[in-house]
Amino acid sequence: MRIVGLTGGIASGKSTVSNLFKSHDIPVVDADLVARDVLKKGTGGWKKVVEAFGEDILQATGEVDRPKLGQIVFSDNGKRQVLNRLLAPYISQGIFQEVMKLWLKGYKVIVLDIPLLFEVKMDKWTSPTIVVWVDSETQLTRLMERDGTSMEDAKNRIDAQMPLDLKRAKADIVIDNTGSFEELNEKFLKVLKQVTKPLTWTEFWLSRQGAFLAFGLIFVGVVVCRKVL
Repeated sequence: MRIVGLTGGIASGKSTVSNLFKSHDIPVVDADLVARDVLKKGTGGWKKVVEAFGEDILQATGEVDRPKLGQIVFSDNGKRQVLNRLLAPYISQGIFQEVMKLWLKGYKVIVLDIPLLFEVKMDKWTSPTIVVWVDSETQLTRLMERDGTSMEDAKNRIDAQMPLDLKRAKADIVIDNTGSFEELNEKFLKVLKQVTKPLTWTEFWLSRQGAFLAFGLIFVGVVVCRKVL
């Protein structure tokens, strides 16, 4: 099984690339969706966050007011680290469960869409790692246009993340998304060929098909040995 790591920065186009993978029938495990599930009312993650940040972050329904929580942590590095530390175990568990579901279905290639791929060191479980990159000026402009925020607010949100240039240096594959969607799609198709090439032997033995084959070989070996003995 090949587990591809996909990351980027806010307004870099990572979600667009994630959707392109889905459109080509490559399953994607979205860490943001997992994070939403672990923050649902009554869950372990919800309890930890409410305990740390207080009930002021809750809506009338009792659910976490995600935009309000986002404003708090984006403007305070210490609180952002607290939130990441509290939710990391729950998110990791949720991602693992989603990966196992796809493994059981027999998928040979899956994509982990994780904004904090390098920060939480989940890149060690993925290969290759893909970074969707744009220059800082393009990133700032796109974020302001997309969310209708001020330049100061946009800069604060960008500065709250690992710089894209640093992520680019850590990546196995870089997709430059400074151009048009047509240009992005053309680059994506080249990357798609890379990540869907035949599995290595190591990747094959980690797939469901490889595991079943290994089990079958072991079973046959045991039967043969019993007959010989």
